[in-house]
Amino acid sequence: MREYFQRTAVILIALTGAFVFGETGKSGQSTNAPASARQIKVIDITGFGVQPDSGKDAVAAVKQALAKAREFGKQNKEVHLVFPKGRYDFFPDSSEKRKYYESNSYQIDFRTCPIIIEETANLVFDGNGSEFVFHGPMRTVTIDNSENITLKNFSVDWDIPLTAQSQVMEVTDDYIDIRIADESPYIIENGKIFFTGKGWKSGWWATIEFEKHSHLVPQGSGDGCMGGNWRDYRAEEIKPRLIRLHNKFKRTPAVGNYLVMRHNSREHAGMFFFHSKDIVLEDVNVYHTGGLGLLGQFSENLSFERVNIIPNPAKNRYLSGHDDGLHISNCRGLVRVEDCTFGGLMDDPINVHGTSVRVIKQLADDKLLCRFMHSMSVGMLWGRPGEKVGFIRASSLKTISTGRIKSWKPLNVTDFEVSFEKAVPGDLKVGDALENLTWAPQVHISNCTFNSCRARGVLLSTGQKSIIEDSIFRSSGAAILIAGDANQWYESGAVNDLVIRGNIFESSCLTSWYQFGEGVISIFPEIPKVDADTPFHRNIRIEDNVFHAFDYSVLYAMSTDGITFSNNTIIRNYDNKPWHWHKHTLNFKACKNVTVKGTKLIGDVLGCDIKLEMMEPDQIKLSRSQGLKIAP
Repeated sequence: MREYFQRTAVILIALTGAFVFGETGKSGQSTNAPASARQIKVIDITGFGVQPDSGKDAVAAVKQALAKAREFGKQNKEVHLVFPKGRYDFFPDSSEKRKYYESNSYQIDFRTCPIIIEETANLVFDGNGSEFVFHGPMRTVTIDNSENITLKNFSVDWDIPLTAQSQVMEVTDDYIDIRIADESPYIIENGKIFFTGKGWKSGWWATIEFEKHSHLVPQGSGDGCMGGNWRDYRAEEIKPRLIRLHNKFKRTPAVGNYLVMRHNSREHAGMFFFHSKDIVLEDVNVYHTGGLGLLGQFSENLSFERVNIIPNPAKNRYLSGHDDGLHISNCRGLVRVEDCTFGGLMDDPINVHGTSVRVIKQLADDKLLCRFMHSMSVGMLWGRPGEKVGFIRASSLKTISTGRIKSWKPLNVTDFEVSFEKAVPGDLKVGDALENLTWAPQVHISNCTFNSCRARGVLLSTGQKSIIEDSIFRSSGAAILIAGDANQWYESGAVNDLVIRGNIFESSCLTSWYQFGEGVISIFPEIPKVDADTPFHRNIRIEDNVFHAFDYSVLYAMSTDGITFSNNTIIRNYDNKPWHWHKHTLNFKACKNVTVKGTKLIGDVLGCDIKLEMMEPDQIKLSRSQGLKIAP
């Protein structure tokens, strides 16, 4: 591996406290320092030929500095790579091109990676409040097979965003006039709008509407803010940036509101944490990404504190990331998300899950041929010797047994052979699924704000202990979705211990329909054949929350054993009109050991009742004096 060395810019701190010792911080993550003292080295990025605010491509300088940091890390030194405050630009031409198979992303020949922290330990990457500005389709930071890395004190944005926005100027029965933001170059070809940049052109393929003043997705607009026939438009430029869209739209956005015009493909995660451990992000503003925001994949112990994935307020943006904000796929240890804000995303702010794979053929008593089934989740190093695997019945999602991996051999990007220390279950069938239970994290989300985004708030599918607390939800769809699947998205993870407490669910929650939005809190595993005797999720406690409910369905829970809804307050709200098909306040389907107690109803709460389906009344304990009753 080529390494770049620089004589200057390396300073040994000669101050008291220049040595640090191993300790465990509040995240529970080890600094991995040995018992002996570890020297701290400081590297100033300007010593490698780049200055802030110069407009010069910073890729080569950062690459050289990181090579030096890697060298010091191998010498058991802690390195602080510092950037004097200012703007630093990163361009694709000098960036490395790497082949990565990334979860929930389109697979392409290579990813453009301007900043790669690889095989590095004990690094603090400190921007000192700098702006990192990127050009064209690429990611920002890749952390690859590294340990004890901290990224802090910087923002990331794009010179030309990879998603565009416009403001609605006029609406008639025959056309809509929009003004495209100055920062997004475009052309019109054959009556259609295409967005452009250096070396790329992409067509407009989806739209989300945001209210001008509230930045909320308007009620009922969701994925259909311009109606199902919107692609039949014919674009005409009235004057520069003022475009008339000719069409009899089946739905029209409101004058003054903003349209996020999606045109990019989800190919580059904003940051990628790959086969690494003890990664910390602090005081980082992610103003834009061209795909998933921050993607952790087969990594351990990830901490996010005061990390905001939001529209850039200095640019009148309504959009931030192109897809999910924080995406955690097949990780373990602790994922901590504290004091973070999300908004303007084109998908879910947080999504935590594993990856199920399908059984294609039994090759021997202890050996299977398996396949990654979703095209956006292939090529991963899914298993290692000694890791624990669950054998899942695809029709019911029941885990019929567990085993330990003996060997794992990839055959191509979709198929692999896996053998086990003992024979696989005799009743395992072709079409059933496997789940790697070793790679499932604990999750602690606290003091976060989930502003309006295209879809939901938090998606959580992990079998380890998790907490969602003291946060505010203003999601457009369901605020919290607890799913699990081995048939469609193949996002695995039966919940075994989850607490949802002390949160505020505001009236914007569940104002539009997105997949699995059965309630403000929706516990909805994708089970083809629900079996009331074998619930999928377990031990979910929803307590001390406040729901500002304009509609009926506050909670929908399916296939859960041990669910408690206690000491929650439901306040009737009139900001929006009821629309949901579930006409009951609490809905339980095929659940066991349900407890509802201490509920406080304020105002004319809709329903004031509990619907039971595929379960007997003796499966619920309902305390009196709550104002709730069992529906007939």
